Amino acid sequence: MRRTPLVPVALVLLAVAGVGCASEPSPAAPVVSPSPTTPESTAEAPVAATTAAAEPVVVPEGFERVAATVTAADGTICELCLWLADDNDRRARGLMFVTDLGDADGMAFRYDSPRSGNFWMKNTLLPLSIAFFDPAGAYLDSFDMEPCTADPCPTYPTPNEFLIAIEAVEGGLPDLGIGPGSTLALSDMPCA
Repeated sequence: MRRTPLVPVALVLLAVAGVGCASEPSPAAPVVSPSPTTPESTAEAPVAATTAAAEPVVVPEGFERVAATVTAADGTICELCLWLADDNDRRARGLMFVTDLGDADGMAFRYDSPRSGNFWMKNTLLPLSIAFFDPAGAYLDSFDMEPCTADPCPTYPTPNEFLIAIEAVEGGLPDLGIGPGSTLALSDMPCA
């Protein structure tokens, strides 16, 4: 799994915070995931903090963090905290320009009804993995997506009839209990 210099620091911070299911939860990075009918966003991401080396750390802003539970195929239960993108503007912005997930395991893209379409990585700085779940919370598929900061950016077709997509740092889905045979329960409750 490829990682940038910020990722080891974020892993330590998340491990100390006890976020996620695995002993070393993975932080996520930027992505843009417009719905099939949402135009591309060119919004600037705010800088939330800076590191000692003066590298900007950009965390998601304007999103709520909600609790989720993943039941892995082997029955392991993973309690997650996810940024929630649940309207067209938030879904279009997604993890654009983000360099650190902060106090969350990933981002959940929740739709009002099942759909198919494409995700993309416009203005995304880190590689991501994405998983899709049907209306009953059953795992449908997952794949990796590469960052893209210059046009044209490739699109990644989704499985048919997904309701929720979860993005995490590339390679981090298994640490969250997400894979074939897993189920997701996404709540509207804030993370504990």
